[in-house]
Amino acid sequence: MVAVKTRLTVLALVLVLALVQGGVARCAERAVDPTYYRVRMSGEPAHATPLTSAGCRTQAIFGEGSPRTAAMRGLARFARVVAEAGAACAAHAFAGEEQTWFVVKGAGAVNGRSLRAEDFVYVPVNQRVELRAEAGGIEVLVFGYKTPGGRTGSTELQIANTGEVKKQVVGNHPPSTLYQLLVGDTRSTRDRMAAGAVLTSLFVMDMAPGGTNFPHHHDREEELYVVLEGQGEMVAGGGAEGVEGRVASKAGDAYYFRLNTTVGFYNTGGKQARILAARWLYPFGGARQ
Repeated sequence: MVAVKTRLTVLALVLVLALVQGGVARCAERAVDPTYYRVRMSGEPAHATPLTSAGCRTQAIFGEGSPRTAAMRGLARFARVVAEAGAACAAHAFAGEEQTWFVVKGAGAVNGRSLRAEDFVYVPVNQRVELRAEAGGIEVLVFGYKTPGGRTGSTELQIANTGEVKKQVVGNHPPSTLYQLLVGDTRSTRDRMAAGAVLTSLFVMDMAPGGTNFPHHHDREEELYVVLEGQGEMVAGGGAEGVEGRVASKAGDAYYFRLNTTVGFYNTGGKQARILAARWLYPFGGARQ
């Protein structure tokens, strides 16, 4: 009888362990949406995007065409486009999507209009665009924002240069960070362009050594940071009692932050740091894409 009970006990333990392990395995199969994404753009392989062509290499960093789409609701795409000398990217009209472009380096033209380094562009919803490079080639960052029907931005393709935009302290941010306000929504009175339908702000932060923009969060907007120059610590999320999550970062890094993520930057390098940032409205009540 004792031997039978022992065998039954062992069998029961085996069954319990099997159930527990099976449950663990099943739980592990479910992926958890990330709080943020970080990408070192220089190491990314080429991805096909609507602008890809011979001589026009594209990297889909976030959103459409990339492996990073989870948790994104309002971002359609963020891509790095590099066109070789004299090359033309494929012409394309992005349906249901307003865009902003930023020229990192080089020169070229969009729809026949001249582009140079530090130019920023507002592209209206459904606008057909064709990017061409001049002799030295061109590198452009393309931000695309999902724009539902009923939201109206500018209908004009607009181009300006950061050299035309003053640097200023904004809101409660410390004076160690100066802002250049490039593109805001159609009601904006402070940005160089008042154009966005869902885009609320495209801006550059110029941060002194030892400076910060103070960690903060946005309860209505997703956000994207690109480190253009310098290095430091990116704040990407937080924990109990307001503990910041800091990540070492340098020029060429790009970050996507989901809604309500704590975000900020500390310039720990010995020179100025420059960050290009964009914010756009979260589509509350919208279907998951």
